[in-house]
Amino acid sequence: MLKFRKMKKCVFLFLLIGAMGCASVTTVFDYDKKVDFSKYKTYSLTKDDLVTEVGQLNRERILNAMETELVAKGITKADAADLLVNAHIKSQQKVEATATSTGGYGAYGWYRGGSTTYVNYDEYTDGTLFITLADAATETIIWQGAGTKTYDENASAEKRDANITYAVQQILKNYPPVQ
Repeated sequence: MLKFRKMKKCVFLFLLIGAMGCASVTTVFDYDKKVDFSKYKTYSLTKDDLVTEVGQLNRERILNAMETELVAKGITKADAADLLVNAHIKSQQKVEATATSTGGYGAYGWYRGGSTTYVNYDEYTDGTLFITLADAATETIIWQGAGTKTYDENASAEKRDANITYAVQQILKNYPPVQ
């Protein structure tokens, strides 16, 4: 019954917000409380940025979304930057099993015979995008955020753009942190 309620809620939310879908991005972040984040005005990408299993098109989507978000926060791209920005992706295959039983006892508690249990396996991939910001002078991490979402292999190019943009927005929503 609980899954059915979640599914109804999910369908309602899908209809309500359209392209966001049922599986929203789960985010976390952490930062160095001793850092004055107001001093960071420029950024550059690290050399090993996005050396992962992500394809070139999704890599460009992530980099463009990060640039858009950082510029919106007043941080511009520069060769000699205050911040080093790195993005890393990790994916994990998952399997969810749901068992359904039929037969057994009747409406008044009378035994009707044997029961049958059906097991449905749902395989999916969760992807986590990590965005790390480091002080360029000291090369120490000052802020890190991560967002996890179920990957939709059948998503259109437009849907992938929207999903990645939304994920990066949600991850960077807490930068700079409120101190």
